[in-house]
Amino acid sequence: MLIQIEKSKRIPTDLPQLWVLNELKELPSALINADERNWVKEQLKHDKRHLIRIPRAKNLLYLCFTKEASTEESMLEGFRTMGDKLGRQLNEQKITQIAVTASASCGAKLFALCEGLMLGNYQFLKYFSKAESMTNTLSKIVITHESLTSADIERLKILTDAVFRCRDLVNEPVQQLGATALAEVFQTMGAEAGIEVEVLSKARIEALRMGGLLGVNKGSVDPPTFTIMEYKPANRINKKPYVLVGKGVVYDTGGISLKPSASMIDMKSDMAGAATVAASIFAIAKAKLPLWMVALMPATDNRPSGNAQVPGDVITMYNGTTVEVLNTDAEGRLILADALAYASKYDPQLVIDMATLTGAAHAAVGKYATVAMQARALREMELLKQSGNRMYERIAEFPFWDEYKELLKSDVADLKNIGGPYAGAITAGKFLEHFTDYPYIHLDIAGPAFVDKRDSYRGLGGTGVGIRLLFDFFLHKSKKKNG
Repeated sequence: MLIQIEKSKRIPTDLPQLWVLNELKELPSALINADERNWVKEQLKHDKRHLIRIPRAKNLLYLCFTKEASTEESMLEGFRTMGDKLGRQLNEQKITQIAVTASASCGAKLFALCEGLMLGNYQFLKYFSKAESMTNTLSKIVITHESLTSADIERLKILTDAVFRCRDLVNEPVQQLGATALAEVFQTMGAEAGIEVEVLSKARIEALRMGGLLGVNKGSVDPPTFTIMEYKPANRINKKPYVLVGKGVVYDTGGISLKPSASMIDMKSDMAGAATVAASIFAIAKAKLPLWMVALMPATDNRPSGNAQVPGDVITMYNGTTVEVLNTDAEGRLILADALAYASKYDPQLVIDMATLTGAAHAAVGKYATVAMQARALREMELLKQSGNRMYERIAEFPFWDEYKELLKSDVADLKNIGGPYAGAITAGKFLEHFTDYPYIHLDIAGPAFVDKRDSYRGLGGTGVGIRLLFDFFLHKSKKKNG
């Protein structure tokens, strides 16, 4: 459930309250009696707890204390996770509303806690027959703190909405969300946010000779789509657009290079990159950031039909590069390559792609980070890392040395689509780099985009990772002259 959040000048006394504090002495004495104060002191002393519910029949009071942390970023992340923990307690008790506030110096901590509380309230119940009885009860937060502005609250609403939309798309089975249906959702999002949307049909894609997207689609009975979302406000500060590219493989069987069944279970999530960039441009437009943005989302499923692409085939990409396909399960890079080459027509200031691209990235960093590489974008990568630290959607940058491209040399074409048993995440990135001639950042979200066990406020299933990262990055861009 998407929680309503509103700002109040006064703390509502008729609602359960939560206070974020550095120390117990910061809590107004009228809120707690001497026995309760001593009890809280004992909890802090012996149990090392930082989220405490004072046991009362009425006038529920929660106290959230600052955790020790090695960095400011990890400390704020602790408050996000405490917000999620609080939300689960409130839902278990069937509480519908809560008032939250903090001592004077704890505004940022309070915001982080609300962020975790709101993001953690997500549920995907569409296919449960008794969904109504399972729905979270928490529906409203009333927040009081002088340092938090109405703009802060609105930003949190927009981001939570964008993350939930992305999670819904990633969690939706392919039987309901093929490439055409995905493009239709993007059109709806665009109409709501004032974004121009164009969906290229299969005939248009064929006319453009996008051999990567068409090659992957050969095994499907459904046509591919190529969605272009463009947000171009009158007050934009960048003369050249920022372009986001997202992988939209709505289901990946591996094609003829068929995956084992156990590795196929979560492959409805292989379009998380497309969902993420669409939700990101949606959030940027809803927040009315003064930036010219474009998002490109090629989409298809990857199936092993009788006419499917097979190992040994040679395809010609949008930019004329020929590629020997040695593994049909390395399909994401083929559809992304066409989109990256297409991005050149915008003469972009920067292109960032996002994709659940390689098992190698997942194996290297798990769910804890996004694997990244850059070409001609050293400064932009450093700024993106800073956003990753702030949002705790951290980035692990891998080397992008030219030696890795040697592994992609083919005996029969310009490139082959796999590089061998080593450095798989890097060779996938080097393959994509071949199709770029602009400042470029590659983000492989294979690890954190989808989780099979609940991961705090990131939830279960689709996480929406990358939206908060990109929004923070472009929010800071929007505050600088010329972006």
